[in-house]
Amino acid sequence: MSSSDAALTPGAPQAAPRGLRAIAAMEALKGALVLIAGFGLLSLLHQDAQSVAEHLVHHLHLNPARRTPRIFLELASHVTDQRLWGLAALAALYASLRFLEAFGLWRGYAWAEWLGAVSGGIYVPLEVIELARHATALKFATLGFNLVVVVYLAWALWRRRQQPPLAESPR
Repeated sequence: MSSSDAALTPGAPQAAPRGLRAIAAMEALKGALVLIAGFGLLSLLHQDAQSVAEHLVHHLHLNPARRTPRIFLELASHVTDQRLWGLAALAALYASLRFLEAFGLWRGYAWAEWLGAVSGGIYVPLEVIELARHATALKFATLGFNLVVVVYLAWALWRRRQQPPLAESPR
């Protein structure tokens, strides 16, 4: 099978278009940010997370009586080393999934398009609910961006299925 034949086989890697590569780069960036956050959690091991959280709230000039900083401080008061390890492990798992998706999209694999469409589509109903609760420009932009990614990946999958099947080669 030549490389041009492989590009026409459903499920086979294709030369990824710019759109897929852009999504791949975004997924890799998300993975890297979550991995950094996981290492940040591990840096809190054997420390007083409550005082670190209070210092962070003060440093960012947040009002500790407001809802979000109060929730953050309440969570920090219940942090244990075991929970930090668990959260860091979840962050590593999530980052690994994002890196795997990024690799597959960059290489043009159909499974990565499926993974991206499904994993992005899972968030859409949650984003709609959040938007309905309290609409903000950031929530609207997040939903719009996510919808563009999901629709693009669905279109890429549809386009892949529209390719004519390979003719059987005689043996």
